[in-house]
Amino acid sequence: MIIHLNKNVSQDKAGELAVKYQAAMFQNGRTVLITSSKVKIATDELKAVADDIFVTDTDIQLASKQYSATKREIKIGDFSIGGTTNNSVVITGPCSVESEEQIEQAAQLCVELGVKVLRAGAFKPRTSPYTFQGLGLEGLKLLDKMRSKYGLKIITEVRDSTHVDEIIEYADIIQIGAKAMYDHGILRKSGVSNKPVLLKRGFGTTLQEFVQSAEFILSGGNPNVILCERGIRTFETKTRFTLDLCGAAWLKEYTNLPIILDPSHAIGYAYGVPDLARSCMALGIDGLLIESHPNPKVAKSDADQQLDFAQFRALHSSLKKVAEAVGYRVI
Repeated sequence: MIIHLNKNVSQDKAGELAVKYQAAMFQNGRTVLITSSKVKIATDELKAVADDIFVTDTDIQLASKQYSATKREIKIGDFSIGGTTNNSVVITGPCSVESEEQIEQAAQLCVELGVKVLRAGAFKPRTSPYTFQGLGLEGLKLLDKMRSKYGLKIITEVRDSTHVDEIIEYADIIQIGAKAMYDHGILRKSGVSNKPVLLKRGFGTTLQEFVQSAEFILSGGNPNVILCERGIRTFETKTRFTLDLCGAAWLKEYTNLPIILDPSHAIGYAYGVPDLARSCMALGIDGLLIESHPNPKVAKSDADQQLDFAQFRALHSSLKKVAEAVGYRVI
């Protein structure tokens, strides 16, 4: 249950109510209490201090269309996604920041094509401890340099809670990866920030679990959450993961959060990324996350799935036509 308290309720009283009803509490223009969804009937005490009360079916509450039927609009610098914008943001860049030369080439590609957001990882959550783990703070500083030099927005991933503050400081969009989706330290810190957060679905996670992770951020007071479907683990072995477009359709229907899809991590092989990306765009989504690299053959992480720049240019051009066909525009 979500309770919008009226403005006459003091913060001390709101805090007492939060404790009494075991509710989360945040302020975002108003004081909001959120109890477990198992609570279906408001007490007279709550009714007396509430402007609005919303009852939801599950603990997908703040993200639910039962709470707000309108998709959230999220501002990223000088543009927005979600709401009624029908903008679909294409985000690209390498899997990892490897050197200043490499990340500058990626930034220049973005400028050439009018891509507004550069992606690259500085802290890499690798499956093997014997592979490249990222440049860390040095990588963040290189991304910051590209932002200053080329006017781009930066998205980069939090590996764990030890460096979440550094990511929040440097990134324009905080990316929480599939392996960190359950890290409550990251979720809580992101919840007290007001920066946009891209939350990726874990590859063994149900839709309910995925959106409930988003609820940790939303209930901390940060309304700027973007969901990212990046493929789930199935019985199939010929591709890296299976991109759940059925799940994406469900998220569109039942949640009020913008949705971005990541075909690169889903299939895991560059040959399939363009077709998969166009399929995603045809769904009518708020953005795509696509990995590109000046020379994928020498990439230090996820070499097989990264497009070279010629491949990305061709894909980017074709995405505009698909977006237009479903009433969206690529930005």
